[in-house]
Amino acid sequence: MKCLFILIFALLLFGCATKGPVLYPNEYLKSVGEEKASGDIDECKSGADTYVKSSGGQEAVKGTAVGGAAGAVIGGAAGAVTGDIGGGAGIGAATGAASGLLYSIFKTSEPNPVYKSFMEKCLRDKGYEVIGWD
Repeated sequence: MKCLFILIFALLLFGCATKGPVLYPNEYLKSVGEEKASGDIDECKSGADTYVKSSGGQEAVKGTAVGGAAGAVIGGAAGAVTGDIGGGAGIGAATGAASGLLYSIFKTSEPNPVYKSFMEKCLRDKGYEVIGWD
């Protein structure tokens, strides 16, 4: 139950936190202002969401499965030492799955390289200079 609360908290805290482009304050950005730039970023995000396939959900499932399997093996080994192989494997699997899912969530909050390239080209075509992601 405790793991479930931690998992829900982590999902709420980090699940939607994605990085966005940071624009260099060139002459074009200065002339159009932050509000127009924000709208252009949203427009480019919409295009990237349409044309670039995301594998974030698949990565989260994979990370959870790998973490669960690894946790079960480690928990089973620890349980063998203490005399409770099944209990150790169950606790290890739950812990490993939770940690695998959290790792996947952190990893998928970073946009994939194709998505970033799409965004950077879209913004460059509009006159902006992307200097990084934050």
